[in-house]
Amino acid sequence: MSWLFPLIKTMRPKQWVKNGLLFIGLVFDGQLLNLPALLRVLAAFGLFCLLSSLVYIINDLTDLEADRNHPKKRLRPLPSGQLSIRTARLAAVLLALVVFPLAFLLSWRFALLALIYFGLNLYYSKQIKHVPVLDVMVLAAFYVLRVGAGVAVIVVSRFSPWLYLFTTFMALFLGIGKRRAELVLLAGEANTHRKVLEGYSLPLLDQLMTIVSSGAIITYSLYTFWAPGLPENHVMMLTIPFAIYIVFRYLHLVHIEQYGGAPEEVLFSDRPLQIDLLAWGLSIVLIYYLL
Repeated sequence: MSWLFPLIKTMRPKQWVKNGLLFIGLVFDGQLLNLPALLRVLAAFGLFCLLSSLVYIINDLTDLEADRNHPKKRLRPLPSGQLSIRTARLAAVLLALVVFPLAFLLSWRFALLALIYFGLNLYYSKQIKHVPVLDVMVLAAFYVLRVGAGVAVIVVSRFSPWLYLFTTFMALFLGIGKRRAELVLLAGEANTHRKVLEGYSLPLLDQLMTIVSSGAIITYSLYTFWAPGLPENHVMMLTIPFAIYIVFRYLHLVHIEQYGGAPEEVLFSDRPLQIDLLAWGLSIVLIYYLL
């Protein structure tokens, strides 16, 4: 069983937090207390966790040689030799055999989005990740597909398209921050480890972060008073400061603390960000379900 822990590590359980985006449709459509809808989204969440793990395993197999030369990625189970290539390939096949049939049983729309997510990930790993700007746009698309997958398994009536736009800007914000952190970490050897970094510079990435962070704040603000189904007294606008703080705090972490290379690690380690996210979530639940 010496292969089990390295395999689980390769599946990136910490990354599963991103799949929490599948619950956005449920929460913002006011169906959090709808048990059948909740169970369907929970099932979709579990399948997407397995699907994302399948993608991570395939990516590690594809990038094996490059990861062996990376200062951090070389410590991963596959590049370091803790997990054999044969075991990783077998795990990938088994995950695929489980995920896709169950996805079709849950919803054909959900299955279609899962297939698009999977196929786009494979194409990203082979081609798109080497194309500057397009690479972060596709990374953002993965977040939006998660939101769409959560909506696909339930019937929504109050879910606003503004939330797709907000998710897009926030995902771009995280993706560009990730590229900036990689550029700073690898310094003069950046081009050797990741070809796409040749197309970036710190001034360009800083300008892009300014654009998308502004877009995120504006779109969320517009959602709080323009989207249908919200309280008529516009009390939802009181949640705007929470969204602004998330953007400002992450900018601080990227520029001052030199974080951002792994957004999920920031989420698990930064207490102010955790408190703000909790307060934001509680305020949304209070407004949607108690007011």
